[in-house]
Amino acid sequence: MQPSENQHQHWHALHAEEAVAATESNADEGLSAEEAIRRIEHFGPNALPEATRCSLLLIFLGQFKSPLIYLLFAAAGIALLLTQIVDAAVIFSIVMINALVGAFQEGRAERSLEALRKLTTHKARVVRDKRDQIIEAHAIVPGDILVLNAGDVVVADARLLDGAALQIAEATLTGESLPVAKDLLPLASETPLADRKNMVYAGTHVTAGRARAVVVATGLATEIGHIATLAGSAEQPQTPLARRVAQFGRYIIYVAIALFVMIIAIGVLRGMPFGEIAMIGISAVVGMIPEGLPVAMTIALAVGVQRMARRKAVVRRLTAVETLGSITIICSDKTGTLTRNEMTVTILCQPNGREINVTGTGYKPTGQFLVNEHKVELHDEKELQELLEAAVLCNDAQLQGPDGSSPQWKPIGDPTEVAFLTLAIKGGIIPNELRTRWPRRAEIPFDATSKMMATQHDTLEGSRVIIKGAPEAVLNLCFTARHPQGDVPFNDTLRQAMHDAAQSMAERALRVLAIGVVDNAEIDGRSGFAPFQNKVTLIGLLGQMDPPRPEAKDAVACCRKAGIKPVMVTGDHKATGHAIAKSLGIAHEGDIAVDGRELDEMSDAALAESIDAITVFARVHPAQKLRIVDAYQKRHEIVAMTGDGVNDAPALAMADVGVAMGIAGTEVAKGSAQIILGDDNFATFVAAVEEGRVVHRNIKKAVLFLLSTSAAEVLVLLLAMLLGYPPPFAAVQILWNNLVTEGLVTVNLIMEPAEGDEMRQRPIAPDEPFLNRMLLTRMGFMVPAIVISTLGWFIARTAAGIPQAQVCTETFTLLAICEWYNVLNCRSEWKSALNLGVLKNPWLLGGLVIGNIFQIAVVFWQPLGRIFHTVPLSIKEFAVLFAVGSFVLWVEELRKLIMRRSHHF
Repeated sequence: MQPSENQHQHWHALHAEEAVAATESNADEGLSAEEAIRRIEHFGPNALPEATRCSLLLIFLGQFKSPLIYLLFAAAGIALLLTQIVDAAVIFSIVMINALVGAFQEGRAERSLEALRKLTTHKARVVRDKRDQIIEAHAIVPGDILVLNAGDVVVADARLLDGAALQIAEATLTGESLPVAKDLLPLASETPLADRKNMVYAGTHVTAGRARAVVVATGLATEIGHIATLAGSAEQPQTPLARRVAQFGRYIIYVAIALFVMIIAIGVLRGMPFGEIAMIGISAVVGMIPEGLPVAMTIALAVGVQRMARRKAVVRRLTAVETLGSITIICSDKTGTLTRNEMTVTILCQPNGREINVTGTGYKPTGQFLVNEHKVELHDEKELQELLEAAVLCNDAQLQGPDGSSPQWKPIGDPTEVAFLTLAIKGGIIPNELRTRWPRRAEIPFDATSKMMATQHDTLEGSRVIIKGAPEAVLNLCFTARHPQGDVPFNDTLRQAMHDAAQSMAERALRVLAIGVVDNAEIDGRSGFAPFQNKVTLIGLLGQMDPPRPEAKDAVACCRKAGIKPVMVTGDHKATGHAIAKSLGIAHEGDIAVDGRELDEMSDAALAESIDAITVFARVHPAQKLRIVDAYQKRHEIVAMTGDGVNDAPALAMADVGVAMGIAGTEVAKGSAQIILGDDNFATFVAAVEEGRVVHRNIKKAVLFLLSTSAAEVLVLLLAMLLGYPPPFAAVQILWNNLVTEGLVTVNLIMEPAEGDEMRQRPIAPDEPFLNRMLLTRMGFMVPAIVISTLGWFIARTAAGIPQAQVCTETFTLLAICEWYNVLNCRSEWKSALNLGVLKNPWLLGGLVIGNIFQIAVVFWQPLGRIFHTVPLSIKEFAVLFAVGSFVLWVEELRKLIMRRSHHF
């Protein structure tokens, strides 16, 4: 039904049962699939209107917001004043074409990013058709029963039905900086929004506890929806790389103005007509401007994002693409990222010292219980049955069996808890029946401080509290231990024996949890675990293994070769983490592991002194993750941090690149991250780092190509003038070269695939300038080669008495040919262009073919010839020009050969 406006304002004044009735729902069974479909047709999807995006016209007009374009307009204006109507029209036209190309590419990039954003939409857990389901947030309707756990984003406004120790961070809605503790009691109608403690609101997130709630408003009807209707779209800031390009453009303007003034001065001193001087100056200015650079930048980032998406890394912020290539430290979680995240209980240890091995892997509940290779008959094992039952009851997860849609067992909840359910089913226990027989009455949710959780259940013998958590925490509460002959005191000897057993299991790369019980006890949520001190009976230890991903070891080795240090940051026991780190190659001889307690005892100075040797941080809490990131950043490291929990969000936001898990990650973690891994795989992030380096390298290739050809054009014009020759090119011919000849290959140079050695290079310095030493060195070979080829040809042909129109056409064509050879030079810093294979980049091959066709057209087709001042050439002359232009290729090939031999490539 459609809630009335009055009801919408006063859901907090209703009892939970009244709210369920008002939405015509069922608190236990939820809505049916058919009813959900009817409601979404009535209410619409649970989504807010997207921010207004720029129209194609505004994107087109935005292409002119560049100092480089202003300079071209100025050049066209001067040509117009000098009555060079055709030249002015061509400059204006090509600027317009450049704007159209830029608008098209920017629009396409935006559409690509929008498609990728859809991969990061929120999901929610609801009760529908009498069972828990995970669905897209936009499919939520009024009347749905939300199931909320720590780390979840609340996707709709809802009235709480039940819960335990629920806390909600509402800063996004109310500005309250601290999480708000919730309860279930009805409130007065006039209660302000910030004090409605029985409500949860869309856009907030759960920081602790668990609850169920009935949805009362979705989409624009939510509180945050009301705010969204008043908010406008915010302008995205420029990326650092874009700012560097803009600054670079300003430098070009200063140089171009100085060049124009210098040419005017030289022309005046030589007594040349002002109109001729001005046109030479315009030609030089046009030659200075790398018009294709902004478009190349846009495409480079868009291509990088698309390539990463194909490798299952979704980029949420473009700045991450630039930063990836500079990463020096990767702080990676262990579970699910370096490992499979398919926790499997493999060993049980009882207080009497007996160790039980459990067979089977993953979530399929098939396996046996073995002691010394002999099968254990579970019906004779009362203490073992008690341990398995406790593992089910002190547990928030579910394990759904195969159905018509999938033959796989479907885990819902924390993998550690799902592993306990799998274990219990192997032992013949049916979790749902047990939970019905022993209902939960209260709980203390798990938190990182206590490292424990507790649940209270009604049993035949009375109330029982089950406590599960880290061995050191649970053992500290124990007073007795369960034995077949009866409970025994948990004395110092037994305590040490269980500590040793836990340590032994951890050294075998097992994650160890302890379970204890307290009979005839009740949970007091305000007192926490304090009332259970010296009252707990230990019933066993459970050791789980999460096997390393097979590809993770290779990815770690790849990081090492790339100058990146992988560091494990895990909530597991130090011995467990260190064992996994050694098996993956993260930890080597002499490296150390530090746990949270040891980290707290270290001063900042001590941490800075020893951090180079630390490869594993174990048992760390969220505040310590911040400290780890800060310690690395103070050493000027570029840090990537992975995370999946709500408490990881601050560290993800603080890191240079925050990386969230797409499968296991909470919505809060995803919202704080710059990159989301679609498969939660460490190797996927390493692949993203490689793609980031490819993007950076390809941008450098484009910059090298554009600057070397532009500098060569200007030098040819300037030297010809100083030597007393007429301009070898007209301004429109230079613009043709810049926009057509260069443009067709610059954009496609950006599409270059990886060369294969990206992950054998050192990380890219964040402040590395465009014009670094290697780029300037290569320009020192390329620019003179182009100048010698074109100017030398121009002078030789002029001296031979060839008509000026033909000489200029030949020189114009030779310049294009030199640029085609030069783009092949720019494909690699040290690899021979002859060995790279142009077919590896079909985009570049296509650009070269089309460039040849266009050049033939501008030379042979008279309408274009009249505009661009060309005359037809013979096939023989074309062949000779291709041979002369190859000088540019051979000069760079010689440099590469010397480089390969000197560096033993």
